[in-house]
This record gives sequence, C-alpha cells and structure tokens, in this order.
Amino acid sequence: MKIKKPAVAGTLESSDCIVSVEPSDTNNIEINLTSTVKKQFGNEIMEVARETLKRLKVDEVIMEINDKGALNCVIEARIESAIYRAAELKEFDWRNY
Repeated sequence: MKIKKPAVAGTLESSDCIVSVEPSDTNNIEINLTSTVKKQFGNEIMEVARETLKRLKVDEVIMEINDKGALNCVIEARIESAIYRAAELKEFDWRNY
C-alpha cells in the first residue's frame, strides 16, 4: 500500500495511543516509539507495528507511535486507521489482505 500523505489516528488518553504516519523518502520503514510502558512492552509494541505494516503491504513509511498503555488490538487498529487515511482509501477491500 502506498502512503500518499501524512495522517494521524488515536488519542493520548490512558489505554490508547496516537499513531502518525508520513511518506518515506528512504524506501524503508522507520518506527519511532514513545511509551509509558516501553521498558516492559516496547519490543512487543514494535513487533505489532511491524506485523501490521507487513500485513497491509506497507514498505515505505515513517511512523510515530505515542503509547499510553494501549492493548495490542488497539495499537493495531490505530496503525490501520492511520495507514488507510494516509493511503487515501475511501473503501477497503478486505479480500486483498
């Protein structure tokens, strides 16, 4: 999936996260994580982010994740929402993924 513009999804409420994405000029994935639980769950959050990007077939993106203790399913949903917005998808065909 091609990232066309910057986009954001989520909030900074407790048990949520805010994810921002933008196109990358370097043809790779860059993920920056800020989290209140980074010491305990930083590696798992990064793995969820990488797997979500892989499933969505995104291979060029700069992503910022600011986590306030979100569950994995919330992190995944926020990443998906930000990616869909950045790719300017109006309708998503789940059969392709």
